[in-house]
Amino acid sequence: MKISCAFGPAEQTPDDIVAAESLGYDRAWVYDSPAVYLDPWATLAVTATRTSRIGLGTAVVSPGLRHPLVTASAIATLESLAPGRVSIGVGAGASARWLLGQKPARWAEVEQYIVALRGLVRGEEVEWEGKALRMLHPTGWGPARPIDVPLLVGAEGPRGLAVARRHGDGVTTFVHTAPREFDWVMRLVFGTVLQDGESADSDRVFDAVGAIAALGYHATYEWQGQEAVRSLPEGERWLDAVAQLPAGTRHLALHAGHGVVVNDIDRDIVPRHMAAASTWVGTADDISRHIEELCAAGVTEVTYQPGGKDIVGELERFAEVAAEHRGRAETGSPR
Repeated sequence: MKISCAFGPAEQTPDDIVAAESLGYDRAWVYDSPAVYLDPWATLAVTATRTSRIGLGTAVVSPGLRHPLVTASAIATLESLAPGRVSIGVGAGASARWLLGQKPARWAEVEQYIVALRGLVRGEEVEWEGKALRMLHPTGWGPARPIDVPLLVGAEGPRGLAVARRHGDGVTTFVHTAPREFDWVMRLVFGTVLQDGESADSDRVFDAVGAIAALGYHATYEWQGQEAVRSLPEGERWLDAVAQLPAGTRHLALHAGHGVVVNDIDRDIVPRHMAAASTWVGTADDISRHIEELCAAGVTEVTYQPGGKDIVGELERFAEVAAEHRGRAETGSPR
């Protein structure tokens, strides 16, 4: 099993990935959500010049944000800086588009995007929006095509998994575990290792994982609607706070800090016990058992998103727990 890490790219992310490489993490993934994070490709380009071993990737690129030729050129740039270390994920971009007040891309659109992107990095001519496209970079302006970069599909349900079967080298998930038919299954996890005698509702724990607990309310609101939110603890209060926001700009306040910082709406409403209930908050033995369960379920790469003010400390503690699982039961994930 590979043990990787993930970040909403920020100013300090290159430093954090340098630390992750020294701690033995196999790969570092960064998210693509321009309303709340810095640019993933620029972040990875800087990181590529400061690292030598760790894999680098995007999880996941949102088709609704980037023209496929723009993404193909970004892949070529990163591959030229970190040859053999690049992987990418592509998905419907649900959370990235919520921050824009839009719905995720349809899976038919995602599939078209992946087909075009695959063809472009292979050096083929593809059709996009009724026009022929090809990477025309002359010799010396980029790596030679074909550019061999593995592609994961960010999929949770049957439509996404079907696209992954047809076009992906594997899948990335953060809720469900993909079927064992995939040789590469990357699972995103959140949590923190409790310190001796520490309570699961401590200030430090909430700092580390509170934004993920709040994300559960955001996702429920967007995917399942208000009735589903009412079933959550303090769900009615949360809905009342959201209803007071101007409709035209509601999505801006609702999704502020998405997944990395607890925003003004969530701070006093989302109960602290939800942080432990919705993430891996526990002792080193608890976290180790969670990793073992994912390994047994067919996950080949556990990717940990550290949170809070002490990102490097979180990386250190998780790496120490995960060390015994690295390399076990691996089924051949690329690179």
